[in-house]
Amino acid sequence: MIRLALVTLLAAIVLTPQTAASQAQSFRSTADVVPLFVTVVEKGGRLVTDLSRDAFQILDNGKPQPITVFDNSPQPVRLIVLLDVSGSIADTLPLLRDACHALVHRLTPGDLARVGTFGQEIAISPVFTRDADALVASLPATVTSGQPTPLWTAIDRAITEFAAVADGRRVVLVLSDGKDTGPLEFGQKFLSQIEIGERAERDDVMIYGVGVRSSLASAMRSGARTLGGVLSSTLPDPGLGTVALDTGGGYLELRGSDDLAATFGRVADELHQQYLLGFTPPARDGKVHKIDVRLRDRDSRARVRKSYRAPR
Repeated sequence: MIRLALVTLLAAIVLTPQTAASQAQSFRSTADVVPLFVTVVEKGGRLVTDLSRDAFQILDNGKPQPITVFDNSPQPVRLIVLLDVSGSIADTLPLLRDACHALVHRLTPGDLARVGTFGQEIAISPVFTRDADALVASLPATVTSGQPTPLWTAIDRAITEFAAVADGRRVVLVLSDGKDTGPLEFGQKFLSQIEIGERAERDDVMIYGVGVRSSLASAMRSGARTLGGVLSSTLPDPGLGTVALDTGGGYLELRGSDDLAATFGRVADELHQQYLLGFTPPARDGKVHKIDVRLRDRDSRARVRKSYRAPR
């Protein structure tokens, strides 16, 4: 079931073709505007996509701010998909290669993607493209078991790859079934969950996390010496969900009994059914400001990044 769902996710992501995406304006944080991509869901979990500007209220450090930008049309995406090949996900590699073809064929005219893996090394395809053959060729044909999980280092590398991206919304989608194991090389900087969250904030990068629970059989091969250690090794890194939600993305955790195909299809819907709100920063103090987006309708909730750094 997990294998099928992972393929469905990559096949469906980015997204139902909508030519409006290619015409949408790209927004970055500047001295004049702070852009917020907001996902709105009802209590039952259904996406809400038909709200007007007056349905929202933006608070900067608790103080209401006028909404200067409002757009609910699809925004172009620059997507980097990172696949953890250190554990049981490696078993799905042949299916994931096929899924990359499907992913590229579902890109909208304004969207581009790269794909990468992380384990013993971190490898990300060289350019943003919709060329399925080029993307699939960047994935390894086989992987070995027992590899490390350089989770934060891999995400940091992906954020760096956006440095030359001039347009499009920056999104990293991470699939992982393990906990971060730290740097790959001796002397390499140790990166924490907090540091990655702060960097994503500075660079306007949204992170989506997909945590895969490993099978018990896989956990038994983890080397854990106690029952508690074995059970813990079946769980993905808890920090992945925190970073994803703090950056305004989403987090899903996979279980073998879930309707995974339907769940992952929702991720695809979200990326092109978010609201773009913008406001003028009330202070140019170079400090981190807390953000809260509230809805007039108390039966719905908004998911958005938690903070931004004001310009000077």
